[in-house]
Amino acid sequence: MPLPTSLVTLEGTALPLSELENKVILFVNVASKCGLTPQYSGLVQLDKKYGERGFKVVAVPCNQFGEQEPGTPAEIKEFTSTKYDVEFTLLEKQDVNGSNRSPLYQFLVKDGEDIAWNFGKFLVGRDGEVVARFEPATAPDDAQLEAAIDKALG
Repeated sequence: MPLPTSLVTLEGTALPLSELENKVILFVNVASKCGLTPQYSGLVQLDKKYGERGFKVVAVPCNQFGEQEPGTPAEIKEFTSTKYDVEFTLLEKQDVNGSNRSPLYQFLVKDGEDIAWNFGKFLVGRDGEVVARFEPATAPDDAQLEAAIDKALG
C-alpha cells in the first residue's frame, strides 16, 4: 500500500502531493494537552535544521489517547502557532489505531503494532517507504532519530 494520495490539511484543504514528492518525511501523531506536547519545540527545530535538504515534519492531531487533542482545527492551529511557532504541515485530526485507523496510518503501521501514545514517529524516505519508527518518548533531538533522518536524506 503506497502513501495515500489524498491527505487533508488541518484547514480542510487537500495537501498537494508535490509538497511530499522526493522528500524525507517525519509523520508524528500529536496532541495539545499531553505531557509530551513540548516535543513540538524539537519538531520545529528538526524541520528547520533539515528542511533545506528535503526534510519535512508532518503532524497529525489525534484525540485517541486520553482525549488530549479535543480542540477544533482552528484551536489546534492557534495553539501550535502561538505557543510553539509551528509552521510545518498539520493534517486533519485522525484516528491512528482501531477500526477507524486512517488510510495514512494504515500505510505507516505495517508491523501491526498499535501506536502507543501521542508523539509516535514514522520516518518515510524519499521513495515513499517507511524507513524507521520511533516511540513517543523518543525526543526530536534524539541522536538515533537524527542519524536516521541524516541517512535517509543521503
